[in-house]
Amino acid sequence: MPTDKKQFTLRLQEDNFEKIKYIAEENKRSIAMQIEYLIVQAIKEYEDEHGVILLYK
Repeated sequence: MPTDKKQFTLRLQEDNFEKIKYIAEENKRSIAMQIEYLIVQAIKEYEDEHGVILLYK
């Protein structure tokens, strides 16, 4: 199944990884999808406070 998602390496402290894994399992998500969800929430929070981030391609 093709995707347009960018791949990158993420290094986490072991405790943080285990906590994200726990939260992902509680939310019935993969670890990657849980991390993406948290990033989306952080971006929304930032944009709510500072305005929409304009991307130029």
